[in-house]
Amino acid sequence: MIKIFPDLSAINHQSSIYKVAILGAESTGKTTLAKQLADHYESIFVPEFAREFIENLNRPYTLDDIVAIAKQHQQNEQEAMRIANKILFTDTELIIAKVWCEEKFKSVPDYISEQLQAQKYDLYILTANDIPWENDPVRENPDKRDYLFKLYEKELKEMKANYKIIDGTAETRYLNAIQAMVASGFIFF
Repeated sequence: MIKIFPDLSAINHQSSIYKVAILGAESTGKTTLAKQLADHYESIFVPEFAREFIENLNRPYTLDDIVAIAKQHQQNEQEAMRIANKILFTDTELIIAKVWCEEKFKSVPDYISEQLQAQKYDLYILTANDIPWENDPVRENPDKRDYLFKLYEKELKEMKANYKIIDGTAETRYLNAIQAMVASGFIFF
């Protein structure tokens, strides 16, 4: 099996772990893609903590809940950094939390704004909305996916982030994501 690893000389790193965040609107294949990429690169991924949190919540969520979700997701990511094999994939990150707060509560807590400025990922993979919506009890916005996609992309542009948009059928997204990673500095050794 040919392994792909990042060309560390070409990418600005804070640590020896290359960090890839996968974000996009609901039901765009983020979790599936994170699992596939982690398997391909023989590493791990950090699952979206919001899903677990909200599934176990017996009341409507609050702004404070989103902060708690963000903090736990960051903690999970820090723990995963210790055992990741050169690359850590994360299913969502703080851009999602910021937009979620703005859309749902018309306010962004200082914690999220401050942490968003401090977070560093080597690559953001933004999933397009070109696969069918799959309903589940946690998802809220079937008619706002294009709108949310544009907000996420706007945030990435404002941050001057290294990002790639991944589209295609569920089967081809995986291959498109690998191509995007190669184009972002991953090379074959």
